[in-house]
Amino acid sequence: MNVILIAVIVLGAIGLSSALILFFASKKFAVHEDERIGQVQEVLPGANCGGCGYPGCAGFAGACVKAADAGSLDGYLCPVGGQPVMEKVAGILGMTAAASAPKVAVVRCNGTCENRPRVAEFDGAVSCKVQNMLGAGETACAYGCLGCGDCVEACQFGAIRINPETGIAEVDEEKCTACGACAKACPRAIIEIRLKGLKNRRVVVLCNNKDKGAQTRKACKVGCIACQKCVKVCKFEAITVTNNLSYIDAEKCKLCRKCEEECPQGTIQAFNFPPRKPKAEAPAAPQAAAPKAEAPQAVAPKAEAPQAAAPKAEATQAATVPVGSPTDQPLANPNVEPAKEESKA
Repeated sequence: MNVILIAVIVLGAIGLSSALILFFASKKFAVHEDERIGQVQEVLPGANCGGCGYPGCAGFAGACVKAADAGSLDGYLCPVGGQPVMEKVAGILGMTAAASAPKVAVVRCNGTCENRPRVAEFDGAVSCKVQNMLGAGETACAYGCLGCGDCVEACQFGAIRINPETGIAEVDEEKCTACGACAKACPRAIIEIRLKGLKNRRVVVLCNNKDKGAQTRKACKVGCIACQKCVKVCKFEAITVTNNLSYIDAEKCKLCRKCEEECPQGTIQAFNFPPRKPKAEAPAAPQAAAPKAEAPQAVAPKAEAPQAAAPKAEATQAATVPVGSPTDQPLANPNVEPAKEESKA
């Protein structure tokens, strides 16, 4: 009996001492979380996509609280929630949310089956990463879209798909939240998060090929050949050519579309613009040619000149009639006889 009692007392003392140690340790090393972090996390979409650059919505909420303590929320944006969500976050933190331009994912490749013919057939794992590791893929372009759908699997919003006719990824602008998950999943960095632009209009170079012009033409009909014609025609210095590839800065571009008209390969394309009006033909040339066609009509009176000469011929015939002929004299000139009678008298 004494042994059992001693064991209970010893175990109770050990438990009590352990509890006291844990209590003081928790007080000593306690981490106090700001209540605002939880409040900010509640208004976030909860997609945990990582498009903001932080590990999930909880990490972004903590970063926003620290930024608010520093005095500014500039540069912080939830791509899924957009400006409305950031205004709620700023309201919780007592800040003002800076206006942010909406963005969208853009696939910078136009290498369709027609423009970029297949030269091989890949029989393996349906994965862009695997094909990219093994070589150029099924085409001669080592920079174009592989079309296996890694970006489709990465998108949580169903905003991207592979077009079965072209074999290229396509983005649904209405569903896209610009989270950047598809851009991270693409092994060739073809997908870019760009500004949507005014009225969702934008001009983009749909090519990612960095080879020289001759080699690019062999691989794709609409690849960029770095001719720099677009650079020369742009008055806003929005286009640069680096590594044999042109690029349009969305912040500098004024959407004049002159580069699109100048591009000989059709690599530069404009999105969401109204159709161009057909150019009217200049009517000046046909009108100027009309008087020249009427010139021969003015020559017609010259052809009538011989008709005017007919009376002269009759006059000469009348002059050659013999004067002594009694029958012809009255007909030639009836006034001649009185003149002769007067002379005889």
